[in-house]
Amino acid sequence: MAVDQKRLETVLNQGVADLGSAISALLLHIGDKLGLYKAMAECGPLTAKELARRTGTAERYLREWLANQAAGGYVTFDAGTEHYSLSEEQALCLANEDSPTFLPGGFESVASLFVDEPKFVDAFRSGRGVGWHEHDPRLFRGTERFFRPGYNANLVSSWIPALEGVGQKLERGARAADVGCGHGASTIVMARAYPKSEFFGFDYHPASIERARQAAAEAGVANRVRFEVASAKDFPARSYDLVAFFDCLHDMGDPVGAVRHVRETISDEGTVMLVEPFAGDRLEDNLNPIGRIFYGFSTVVCCPASLAQEGGLALGAQAGEARLRDVFLEGGFGHFRRATETPFNLIFEARP
Repeated sequence: MAVDQKRLETVLNQGVADLGSAISALLLHIGDKLGLYKAMAECGPLTAKELARRTGTAERYLREWLANQAAGGYVTFDAGTEHYSLSEEQALCLANEDSPTFLPGGFESVASLFVDEPKFVDAFRSGRGVGWHEHDPRLFRGTERFFRPGYNANLVSSWIPALEGVGQKLERGARAADVGCGHGASTIVMARAYPKSEFFGFDYHPASIERARQAAAEAGVANRVRFEVASAKDFPARSYDLVAFFDCLHDMGDPVGAVRHVRETISDEGTVMLVEPFAGDRLEDNLNPIGRIFYGFSTVVCCPASLAQEGGLALGAQAGEARLRDVFLEGGFGHFRRATETPFNLIFEARP
């Protein structure tokens, strides 16, 4: 067959861009781990030598690292002074962990997945799953750091207010469960915002629950937050006013069973808040940069996690509203609606 030169160049250019992104992702993770971005944000324009002195690193390595980062647009280079700096926008994405656009947690997660590559190759061949607990530990920390800025920015200010009557209940004093809570970032955000309410975080992963308890103590909310090791299908029933799933329902082997259990544990006037990755119902709706990221994580994290569990439904990170609605209707809920959204998430409300 004749080769279309323009199409060939398109594929080649994409590959070159991805190769640059892949190696730069590693260097971004290294920069985050060494505190290079935070040092640059605090100190203003620096030479490689000055940055090395401030961070206790080797100048020769930093010269190459800075050049890569400048080529990728992550740092700014002044050829006249040979100084490197972070703009306000670059600092918000790379140095400020409280910023809703903070990115290094995502890159930390990706770095962890390269370590686990042999497990994924075996899973592709065997069809077996890879449990969340089987991953490199950096995935747990990276996931928390990636999602936490979005929870800080949106959970109390827009997501909970989009749910009918839930904010008012929490302000007066209510009981809420965070199922699949991981390191407890979402639970702690709610506990800090609603001091009259009681919060319970559940996760099957003991190491995550241990870290969540530590984080609650650090945040000063340990007296109002209880973290327990439990799965989505057996966490204790306490007649909850709110049950939340943050970016985790699609990872479960039996999401319908999890929803049925919620139906048995929630109060008659209770609400479920479901937060899921942004996705359309059709594959072609998701062929964009955000969909590309989520399909990538879905391939090596979300679907393997589900396939490692009983049921193994493997909804995937791009399940879409229609499939999620079916899960809740089958699980015994009569009301399901999209409450609000962000570029990265869909937020749904479900009630009995």
